[in-house]
Amino acid sequence: MATGGARRRRAWSVTAVALLAGGATAVAVGFATQTPSPPSPPVQAASAAVLSSATPAPASPSAAALPAPTTRPTHPAKPVALPTEVTIPSVGIASTLRHVGLAKDGTIAVASPGKNYDQAGWYTGSPRPGQVGPAVIEGHVDSVHGPSVFYRLGAVKKGAAVHVKRSDGTTVTFVVDRVASYPKDDFPVETVYRNTAGPELRLITCGGAFDRRIGHYVDNTVVFAHER
Repeated sequence: MATGGARRRRAWSVTAVALLAGGATAVAVGFATQTPSPPSPPVQAASAAVLSSATPAPASPSAAALPAPTTRPTHPAKPVALPTEVTIPSVGIASTLRHVGLAKDGTIAVASPGKNYDQAGWYTGSPRPGQVGPAVIEGHVDSVHGPSVFYRLGAVKKGAAVHVKRSDGTTVTFVVDRVASYPKDDFPVETVYRNTAGPELRLITCGGAFDRRIGHYVDNTVVFAHER
């Protein structure tokens, strides 16, 4: 990988590679629920879902996926241990990390209903937290049972600390730069996944209003952070 005055690294080639049943880009990581909508990030207008008394049908786990980069980033020679836990003290988020790859349809795999549903996942096709590039951690916002691991992600503020513990006992800390909300049918994969000059972090979940017709939230909440 180029260093110092060497040329800039080639950006990831990224594309949305999966579609929801209704034709929208498959970037959802939350399901239908009777709980209130998750807190909206600062850039998003208030759009809390108003659900009727009727219970919506749970969305299919296979439809709740994130698009993945088509190529892997260039990692630095310096080894970095695998991530094991993520915490965001300012909003009370704490979770051990699953290591997730790709689903059969080529999207980032997400937890299906079961014992791992409320656990965040680090995408193994992205850099390890602390390596150059954007490490990607995703998690569900809620389920039919209530709030899930990233329910409070949209409430994170600029400047907040995000700690990622690693398997060698070290912890890398990131500082939040911004929180953004993007429509799932126009998810900016290059903005989210492209290579960066230093170690960065992307935390992703669902957000916005809940669309009862498709059984999903209409937006994705993305937290952008850099290593402190």
